[in-house]
Amino acid sequence: MPIDALLAALSQHHFPNPPATPAQIAAFESRVGWKLDADLRAFYLHCDGAALFESPPDANYRILPLAEIRRARLAVFGRDDDAYGSPSLYALVDMQDTNYVVVDVEPKFTRYPLFDAFHETFPAVEQIAPSFGDFLMRALDSGGRSFWLEE
Repeated sequence: MPIDALLAALSQHHFPNPPATPAQIAAFESRVGWKLDADLRAFYLHCDGAALFESPPDANYRILPLAEIRRARLAVFGRDDDAYGSPSLYALVDMQDTNYVVVDVEPKFTRYPLFDAFHETFPAVEQIAPSFGDFLMRALDSGGRSFWLEE
């Protein structure tokens, strides 16, 4: 499903924040040192973060606003040190209880894959989607469950 259709469904049935401005996106990219891929750029121009299924603070799926995105190892452990995980993994979706969906922003990817970052096993991660668009499609269809954990 095209990202525009997913974003329309998100706006219709969920809890999007107001959009990020191009200046906010440029400031974010300067701060983190990597560029948003096409799906993430479209998402953040549409809404600067969103809660799916339930409004905050009860949302299990909370796609972080740009200002809250940080390295996964910092989000999970509070330490920005290579011993605590890869510097290319960034926390993107707060799943509550220090569990995150993280994005790998290695330059070799044109579309960044997403991974389950379970706090008890991190920095070991398991890929759950090849792109943010795929993740969003499956999340919106999940009924609020962590789709990658279903049998």
